[in-house]
Amino acid sequence: MGKSLVRKEAWRKVTGEARYTDDFPLAGFYSARMLVSPHAHARIAYIDSREALAMAGVKLVLTGADCPPLSGPLLRDRPLLATDCVRYAGEPVALVVALDEATASLAAEKIRVAYEPLPAVMDAQSALDGHGPLLHPDLAAYVNNAADVYPQTGTNVSSHFPIRKGNVEQGFGQCEAIVSRTFSLAPSGHIAMETRTCRTQILKDGTVEILTASQSPYEVAKQIAECFAIPAGNVRVKVPFVGGAFGGKAPVVLELLAYMASKKLNGHPVRITATRKEDMETLPSRSGFHAHIKLGADQEGILRAAEILFIMDSGAYADISPYMAKAAAVDCTGPYNIENLACDVYSVYTNHTYATSYRGFAHESLTFCIERAMDALSFELKMDPLAFRRLNAIRPGQLTPTQVKTTLSNIGNLESCIDKLISLCGFKSMPEPLGAHIVRAKGCACFWKAPTPPTDAISGAIATVNADGSFNLSTGVVEMGNGGQTLLAQMFADRLKIPTDQVHVNFSVDTRLNPEHYKTVASFSSYIAGRAVMRAADDVIAQIKRNGALAFACAIEDVELDGGRVYLKQDPECYLLYKDVLSGGGPLGEPVIGRGGFMLKGLSLLNPQTGAGRSAPSWTVGAQAVEIEVDTRDCSYKILNAYTVMDVGKALNPLEQEGMIKGGMAMGLSMASREAFEYENGRLTTPSLRTYKLMHFSERPKYHVAFVETPQADSPYGSRSISEHGIIGMAGALANALSSALNISADSLPLTPEKCWQLRNGGNP
Repeated sequence: MGKSLVRKEAWRKVTGEARYTDDFPLAGFYSARMLVSPHAHARIAYIDSREALAMAGVKLVLTGADCPPLSGPLLRDRPLLATDCVRYAGEPVALVVALDEATASLAAEKIRVAYEPLPAVMDAQSALDGHGPLLHPDLAAYVNNAADVYPQTGTNVSSHFPIRKGNVEQGFGQCEAIVSRTFSLAPSGHIAMETRTCRTQILKDGTVEILTASQSPYEVAKQIAECFAIPAGNVRVKVPFVGGAFGGKAPVVLELLAYMASKKLNGHPVRITATRKEDMETLPSRSGFHAHIKLGADQEGILRAAEILFIMDSGAYADISPYMAKAAAVDCTGPYNIENLACDVYSVYTNHTYATSYRGFAHESLTFCIERAMDALSFELKMDPLAFRRLNAIRPGQLTPTQVKTTLSNIGNLESCIDKLISLCGFKSMPEPLGAHIVRAKGCACFWKAPTPPTDAISGAIATVNADGSFNLSTGVVEMGNGGQTLLAQMFADRLKIPTDQVHVNFSVDTRLNPEHYKTVASFSSYIAGRAVMRAADDVIAQIKRNGALAFACAIEDVELDGGRVYLKQDPECYLLYKDVLSGGGPLGEPVIGRGGFMLKGLSLLNPQTGAGRSAPSWTVGAQAVEIEVDTRDCSYKILNAYTVMDVGKALNPLEQEGMIKGGMAMGLSMASREAFEYENGRLTTPSLRTYKLMHFSERPKYHVAFVETPQADSPYGSRSISEHGIIGMAGALANALSSALNISADSLPLTPEKCWQLRNGGNP
């Protein structure tokens, strides 16, 4: 542990040998294509598919009438194909299955759908205020799978989470300076290199086989079984390598459609692969976000009170948005101690493409808003922005917004992160002129994030042995670029005191062969799967000692392990190799098969009135900065440097973790500077990589990453979650830098030069 090891799948990926879902042979599979709505909100008068069905090679056309179950991980509010009405432009209304993709695409164009347009609501604030149509009149009738999701009948609110702490009115009475600001972030896309795809067939024995690019294979199996009343053991889900996900491949969408198509075709194999346009326009995206923040501090600069309103734009359907709202509520203040707090977080329906989890799970949005408010308040107080943040950093013994007592173990050390950031980037709060029109400026941001999984999330691990004494480690963690399998192999190898190359991992996940793992989400696989792996390793150690004791005819406590050997404590030269005692048989007893499982403990639901409760085992904190160079004539800018200092608990694989954090930083800067879903008359106008702009590799800044190490006591080797966190503060840091350089209030994303120019010149961006 602590060494920078090459990831176990690296060679397969760089040589092109790695196989993803669509790399497997297509022989025998029919192809499916979706027909989607051009309207944001409309009644479906009729669907005529006769011309499509008459085409040679067309096997099936499915409509909403063929797909009765409503689906959804929390609220079952989404039809597999639209039935009576459509609620966003891009919503699928029919599915064509044909011999090949070209025929299916052509046939989809021949389906005639008559729509009766309805008023649409495209703004989350309007949806919350009731200034628009009611999108789900049957909200009260939907099945609610979650005990802590609270839909409000007769409104567009799918859930509401209040946080109450202290006395806000009294707190503001103690304030020397108060700022009140409004913020907005446009919805955007995940843009993984691999678009979403799956394949399904139903075998003669009733087994449903699904091959899919998913972060949550066990959730796929669960939803298929529940939606269609299939015995859970009859659903087998396989996941090979996944080509990026960022939360977008956690929902169960295409798998449900592929199952329906295969069932209608007597189990024939069916493949659905989204085009890039469908991946952006039809499949779930990143949520839009609106905020109103009132923040106050006393004359010493100590935060005294906050009033916060966060509005999650979930789009047409709830999906996981209520839980993103809950996550935003849990960490609503950012990593600062505020004793008097009133926060309300809503998840609301609009006629946008519906949203799902995205890297940061709402923290990339809430942090932008909080960090802009913090910079504005430090300006009012005439304090250095980093000194202001350090003064108010949450410390051990204080309470989080949901009134969890913090310790160094569960919260880490934000002050040390800020101190190291200052030395790393030489932070200066004032912009530096470099000529007549060029200004260089730095902006900063701090962040925290806690995973907010179900209170009973589980993970398992199984270890078996090979004839040479090496091990096979099996978990349900999906390899999607996160390096999770390598880290788990490191943990197992370190525990058994053997080289990591003697631990082999199966990169594909099979729900019939691999032990269950909740989902590969929330950056906490190393925590729950790591705990399971450590227990499996301890189980293996106990069995090796048992077999060694049998071989040496001694007590178990008289043997020890190290370097692939089991030996007598009193005579280390008397030893056997692992391979000699692992297979069992004869005098050595049973073969060694290690098992380990872990379920989260000690978490609770939030109090529905006050928000009090423990929804996470720990937090990860950090400090970030961005340095830019701006041309004040046209507000064009170049990002020169980006910095992150993060309390990682313990750096287990430093180079791999540094790369993960840099990837998050790049994603955050791209999202902040240019990425946005733009709508016109309710329809997405940026559904391709020609119109939806990403930051190019040539535009990248220099990335600088440093670690603080404050161990988390209950985590393997003291490590903390880090996979998402590089993205979280980038938007806030960039906005603060631009605001400083141009003397503007950059309070909405994305921060294009055009928007900055409008803000500087008094326009309405």
